[in-house]
Amino acid sequence: MKKYVCKVLLLTLIICITTVKLSAQTSPNGKIIAKVVDAQNAETIPYASAVLINKKTKVNIKSVQTDVNGQLSMTDLPDGIFTLKLVYVGYQTVVRDSIVIADTRKNVNLGTIKMSSAKGTQLKEVNITAQKSTMQLGIDKKVFSVDQSLVSEGGSATDVLQNVPSLQTDMDGNVSLRGSAGVRVLIDGKPSLIAGGNVAQILQSIPASSIESVEVITNPSAKYDAEGQSGIINIVLKKNKKLGLNGSIALSAGNRDNYNASSNLSFQNKSINIYGNYSYRYGNRLGGGYNNILYRDMPFETVYADQLSDSRSNDKSHNLKTGLDYYVAPKSVISLSGGLNFRDQSRDELLSIYEFDAARNPLKTSSRNNGSLEDGNSYDLNLDFNQKFKNPKEELTFNASYSKGGEDELNTLKTNLHDLSGGMIGTVPEFRQDDESESGRNYNIQADYTRPIGQKGKFETGYRTQIRRADESRLSRFFNTETGLYAFNPSLTNDFKAKDQIHALYVNYQNEFKNFGYQLGLRAEDARLDTRFTGYNDTGSQNSATGKVDYTRLYPSIYLTRKFNAEQSLQLSYSRRVNRPRGREVNPFRDVTEPFSQRQGNPNLRPEDVHAFELSYSKFWRSITFISTAYLRQTDDVIQWVRTAPDEQGVTLSRPQNLTQDVSTGLELIGRFDITKKWNFTANTNLYQSRIKGVPEAGVLETSGFSWNANLTSNISLPYNLSLQARGEYRSPQVRAQGRRDEMYLLDAGAKYDFKNKKSSLSLNVRNILNSMNFGMTTDIPNSFTTFRRSMVGPMANLTYSYRFGKTDFNFKKTKKTDQQESRGAEESF
Repeated sequence: MKKYVCKVLLLTLIICITTVKLSAQTSPNGKIIAKVVDAQNAETIPYASAVLINKKTKVNIKSVQTDVNGQLSMTDLPDGIFTLKLVYVGYQTVVRDSIVIADTRKNVNLGTIKMSSAKGTQLKEVNITAQKSTMQLGIDKKVFSVDQSLVSEGGSATDVLQNVPSLQTDMDGNVSLRGSAGVRVLIDGKPSLIAGGNVAQILQSIPASSIESVEVITNPSAKYDAEGQSGIINIVLKKNKKLGLNGSIALSAGNRDNYNASSNLSFQNKSINIYGNYSYRYGNRLGGGYNNILYRDMPFETVYADQLSDSRSNDKSHNLKTGLDYYVAPKSVISLSGGLNFRDQSRDELLSIYEFDAARNPLKTSSRNNGSLEDGNSYDLNLDFNQKFKNPKEELTFNASYSKGGEDELNTLKTNLHDLSGGMIGTVPEFRQDDESESGRNYNIQADYTRPIGQKGKFETGYRTQIRRADESRLSRFFNTETGLYAFNPSLTNDFKAKDQIHALYVNYQNEFKNFGYQLGLRAEDARLDTRFTGYNDTGSQNSATGKVDYTRLYPSIYLTRKFNAEQSLQLSYSRRVNRPRGREVNPFRDVTEPFSQRQGNPNLRPEDVHAFELSYSKFWRSITFISTAYLRQTDDVIQWVRTAPDEQGVTLSRPQNLTQDVSTGLELIGRFDITKKWNFTANTNLYQSRIKGVPEAGVLETSGFSWNANLTSNISLPYNLSLQARGEYRSPQVRAQGRRDEMYLLDAGAKYDFKNKKSSLSLNVRNILNSMNFGMTTDIPNSFTTFRRSMVGPMANLTYSYRFGKTDFNFKKTKKTDQQESRGAEESF
């Protein structure tokens, strides 16, 4: 495998070098420059995508992005007459037509180009539907526009993230970035309290139709929260950015009674912007799998325990988001926004358990029904203030937000014994009911200030306070067969409270010197986690224990950028980060849902200390965007779930533990290829090596291994307003502290038809076409070997109808001065 990977990388490098040399040998020397700014506040727009098109042949000549200061530079251009298109998320597409490059006019300066939601002032009337660039690059993040993803329509945020390069999701909706699960997930830049902050359930409750873009920040600067082992994922929900009255509605229906509905309405003029979004999701998920255990040298007769599962879950959620932006002055904006979420969930799982001796003779057969009914709600309130100054790059922002959420859940567990012929013997004493409730509150206060230094420098500073309170309790009762009543179960009744608070201050300085740029940052954080756990002994008396993790750390970040020209650049970066244990990791509740594999949190976990290095190279050809990143991530006090040896009943217990160190090195390649005007695809490959140091006293030996994953998304535009999209993904096996995760692959596809008026569309997609979405792993510990697998049953299909009204197209009208005249006038100043 290693030899094969080396050959692939060598071949890729040769192709890139050859392409660069051929380009250098044959490229003419025409040049176009411009400065791109926001039409409303004159602030520069970095990383806007620009494409130059031959007006006669309609062939894309070159694609570039503006730099960090909004400067656009296209070099090595042939002679001809061209059309320039500028695209950026949230802005209208801007078109400059009839740009002439000839022997006497090699250098064209387009001056300042303004991008806004207002009507443009181009040469002739051009009808354009604004298209967002699917991938945009920043100095410390990548932005992926996902609101046009066909394969995730009718799905949830979990399905959306599967379509984003660098990201993967598992069967339970847990997210990983470049193979690491230690990733911070935010909604509109803030943590969410939906489902008590459980990321997997948050993603399941948000419909795909509510999401505009996903920001992937693999090596965040000091400006960002330091939390997240492998980085930050920020899910940006849709918000109005168009003038006038606009709205849309989308309805989806899928197999197995899956339904989605979403709508949004907005109005904006010069003084006010009002917007509101509502979505409803009704989802059914069918799953199955097995958990087979081989016992070795244990003092009981059972050698094999095979457990089959069949599960059904139903999720219903309502999401409402509304907001108001008011321009109290030309450079001052006050914003009020709020969100509301209601969700209900029911789950039913049937476990069939078979125990055998060493010769595979049956010893015991039983079945267990696990059921739960859950309802919860959460809301958030936000106050934002944005103040710009005379210098458009100087800015002061302030945010105060509050969110509150809670969940109530009723769990039932019933176990039946069977004779060896399959007949039922009766119900055993494990017939139990658990009432669980959890509530949480989040407070956030933040202020950020940005000031330009010189022509290209920038100074940033800010302060942030985050406080999170969580209260979780469980009242357990077992059925007394003698009295026929439920009785108090002290061993599984408990209460857990946590208070997590972080105070942070940061400074950032950024500047450029010729083709060299740098950014230096330092973030100081004081963090404290206080926990209190209350349980009961067998007599019903209370016993309590407290935990505290308190530390102050400095988190530096460094970015060094070398720009060779407008088409290629090299960047070296370093940042220190932290991964704080939260949720089920610190909650000492014992989860006894499965009879042989139980879980329990550890309130005394230390935070992971992460040091991340990246070396990135980006190159833009005429029809190719290519990004490569070599990275090294060292994690000290790494947290992994460690499974103990079986007890006398054959039960293993998994608890998170701080191990010594995990060192991961890797290479990630991302490319977008415009094969023709109607066909493009995006490819992503991540190759990485992981080495986990052992902790023999915890039963963990040193382990290492090579893993890789790849995905490919293809988009085709066909005649008659028809478009197609297909996506495939493969994930190789991955080593873990006590075993490995199995390989997985999947295939999704979608099609969309736009009606002639361009205001409505009909789309159909199918996910998990090959019925191959299986999550499996093996665990090898003293005295037992476990094979685990969970599967999503069958493909999922969705049919979606969307209707849009309001100003969905932008008409650019004639002016007195033609584009050609404008170009000539600008050229004189150049």
